This record gives sequence, structure tokens and C-alpha cells, in this order.
Amino acid sequence: MSSTFLKSAFAIAAVIAAPALGSPALAASAPSPRVDAQGNVTVPAFTVPFSSYASPEARKMFQRVLEEGRNAPPLDGPVSASRAYYDQINTARADLMRRLYPVDIEKRTIGGVSAQVVTPKQGIAPEQKHRVLVNLHGGAFLWGAGAGGLVESIPVSSLGRIEVITVDYRQGPEHVFPAASEDVAAVYRALLKQYPAKNIGIYGCSAGGVLTGEAVAWFIHEHLPVPGAIGMYCGAVAELSGDSAWVAPVLDGGPPPSSPLKLADLPYFKGARASDPLVFPANSPTLLAKFPPTLLITGTRDFTMSSEIQSQRLLTDAGVDAELHVWDGMWHSFFSDPEMPESKEAYAVMVGFFDRHLGR
Repeated sequence: MSSTFLKSAFAIAAVIAAPALGSPALAASAPSPRVDAQGNVTVPAFTVPFSSYASPEARKMFQRVLEEGRNAPPLDGPVSASRAYYDQINTARADLMRRLYPVDIEKRTIGGVSAQVVTPKQGIAPEQKHRVLVNLHGGAFLWGAGAGGLVESIPVSSLGRIEVITVDYRQGPEHVFPAASEDVAAVYRALLKQYPAKNIGIYGCSAGGVLTGEAVAWFIHEHLPVPGAIGMYCGAVAELSGDSAWVAPVLDGGPPPSSPLKLADLPYFKGARASDPLVFPANSPTLLAKFPPTLLITGTRDFTMSSEIQSQRLLTDAGVDAELHVWDGMWHSFFSDPEMPESKEAYAVMVGFFDRHLGR
């Protein structure tokens, strides 16, 4: 795997190195940025403070996330080590979430695919009994099954008082594209026997956000009806590029990347083509025009922010109701940590979006 992947893989909720928290003022004698004829900007060293719009809880959590990144095993090592490491982190998060957002969890096989069904302790709300949400966990298409899916499902199920099914889809390096899309479609076909498509919502974060877009494209390819609404968080239908792919790693305390993360950096996509609309639906405006209402969520320190912005732009151009929410100072998959005000705001946005769109 490339060094770029080691620093900014899709599902790394932990960003690496230490933040710069000094004064925002530049010395009067500091050199100015240089701009070449192609518009490339060379920026001299300067200090970027933590966002004044972010909460005190976020500032504290940022330090913890950075520490998690420093202690992470090397990603060019055995995938089992990375899976064990992130499963430990996600298990602790899921345990905390269950105390904050009480739910019941049941392991189940749906359409031949392993899944966990999350339901609120207080019971499913009457208006949600004929609706269901499907979560596609993050994890760089390498890890995240089990506890990672619960982290993304527990708050939404509890606050929305709705059933959430998190899918343990096939990942790399053991499997390659389109294995995950096929697994999501198998679960979706099974749910269509119980729910109309308009009452099914699908969402995911990071790799799960990318997979959500790929799954909808796969449904269309397989002549299945599209779901009632989808959510693509910290990863969407456009390939990683733009300003944030270069700037966000530095704002997260890391070195400037030599290039943005590309498809070939992810083992799951070995042999796949970035130009394939089933990989990146942004390649086909005709395909995008068939997408359901879409929620996009990111933060200004998320290396996928530009991809989210571009995805919202292209979906809107294609006539899709695409809603984008950006939190200042927030990093990749920030809402995996449930105690920050920003996370609680994000959960409310997710719940409200699906409540407005499902069944319409």
C-alpha cells in the first residue's frame, strides 16, 4: 500500500500526529504564498489554530483521536492487526453508545449475508414500524464489521426509534469489487419482500458512504427500485480529490500528502476501474439522475470534504435532492465519538432527514 493510504485511508477515524494550536496571526515578515501559472500554491509554514467554532468537547476529543492514530498498527502489516485494533476502539465506543442510547442488538442472516439488527429499547415508534434503515459501516473496505457498524447504528436507532440493520459485507483483501455491492443487494432484495423501496433508507460513513453510492448504482444496474433516501457521510460518489485531499491531512497534524488517495490504494478495488460508474457513480450524470434524495455529511478537517462537496454539486445538477452539512473543525468520521455536541447535531440531522423522506 502507498504511504498516502497509510496516512488517509477512507475509514481511518483516527488521524495521525499532533494538532497546531497556536496564534492565527502571521508575523509581518513571514513570506507570502507563491502561485505558479497552473494555480498551484506553495504555502510557507504557519500555525492554524483549532476552530473557534468547534466545541470544547471537540478540542479535547481531537487530542484523543490523534493518540489513537499514533498507536495504530502499520497498515502495510497484517490486516488482522488493523482489524483487531480498530475493533477494540469501536467496541469501546459502542459500549458507551449503548449507555447513552439504549438499544437491543440481534445477530441475523439476511439474504445470506451476516448482519446485526439494532432496535431502540423504548420500542419502535408507530410511524417507523413500516420503515427500516440499512447501515454500511466504514473501515477502508478492510475492517469495521461488527462493532464499527454498531457505532454508526446505535444513536440513529435510539433517537429515530427505528430499526437499523448493519451489514457485514465482504471486504478486501480477501474479496474485491463488486463483492460488497452484491452483498448489499442481497440484503436489499430480502427487505423488499417486507418493505416497499420508498420505506427503506441506506447510509454509511467513509468506505460505507462510498459503498452506499455504489450500492444504489448496482441496484439500478440490476433493475431494482432505488431506496427512499440515502446518506453518504465522509465518502460519496466522486473520487477523492480537490482542496481537502491536500489540505485536511495537514490540518490534522500530518505531513503534506504527495498525492490524494486513489482507488488503487485500496485492496478491495484491485482490478477495478475508477472510470466505472458502478465504482464512482459521479462518472455518469444519467445514473446520478436516478438517485433518491441524498444526505451528505463531512467536516472541514475531513480529507473527503471536497469529494462530498463535488458529489452534492453533481447530484444537484442531475436533479437530485442533495442536502450537504459541514461541521467546522471536524475530522473524518467525527460523529463516531458520541459525547461531542457536533456528533449529537449530526445524529439529529440524520434522523430528521430520513424521517422527512422515507415513505414519501
